[in-house]
Amino acid sequence: MSLTLMLTYPFMQRALIAGTLVSLCAALLGVPLVLKRYSMIGDGLSHVSFGALAIAVALGFTPLYFSIPVVILAAFFLLRLATNPRWNSDAAIAVMSASALAVGIIVISRTSGMTTDVDNYMFGSVLAMTWADVALSAVLSLAVLALFVLFYHKLFAVTFDESFSRATGLRVDWYNTLLAILTALTIVLGMRMMGAMLISSLVIFPALTAMRLFKSFRGVVVCAAVTSVCCFCAGLMASWTLSTPVGASVVAANLALFLLSCAAGWLRRR
Repeated sequence: MSLTLMLTYPFMQRALIAGTLVSLCAALLGVPLVLKRYSMIGDGLSHVSFGALAIAVALGFTPLYFSIPVVILAAFFLLRLATNPRWNSDAAIAVMSASALAVGIIVISRTSGMTTDVDNYMFGSVLAMTWADVALSAVLSLAVLALFVLFYHKLFAVTFDESFSRATGLRVDWYNTLLAILTALTIVLGMRMMGAMLISSLVIFPALTAMRLFKSFRGVVVCAAVTSVCCFCAGLMASWTLSTPVGASVVAANLALFLLSCAAGWLRRR
């Protein structure tokens, strides 16, 4: 089936628009997160978002609007835990991830069970997206992109040398918090399509792929952005052609490109 035919369906149009924007945001944010060894923050926040949407469904709230402030608060709290000398980032993420997932499962089991809405958020579904979701995704994604571009040099400095940045008077904690909040927004927006179980792959894979091909920070950022958008489009087309889930197809496309970049890097070293 051709790409032209695929794009005649409104739900595929919605998926392409929202998915491209969210993939772009996730890739840009993924580079500093991976370099700062916070790559699993996406996984932790996705589980928090799942717990929040389970509560929202149980209480009759709109899941997306309820999840956004909850996940932002979780991102802020997670950052505080990670910088506490008694914790490390991996432990903080693991604790919050497991706890949020447990809360979500308990809430689901005590209410109506796994409803279609919760299932869509957990595993992703392009059919579940509405034009209102796309509009909200577009507005928030453009805000994330604008903030990333605006504070690009500050995020670069904080990513590579926090001690020096702090010594020069840069508000390191503020920029770390900004990075966590932008990541939280991206995770919540992407859950509708990728699902809570797979959304973290949009943060991790493009950055890892780009790092195999480029050495400069700017080169890695640009490559990660292009890689993420191309892999999403390829995954969406594969899902349409093979009737496979969109989230899993996008992850498979990212994995394939990552393996190719590893092979290219190995050949270049040889």
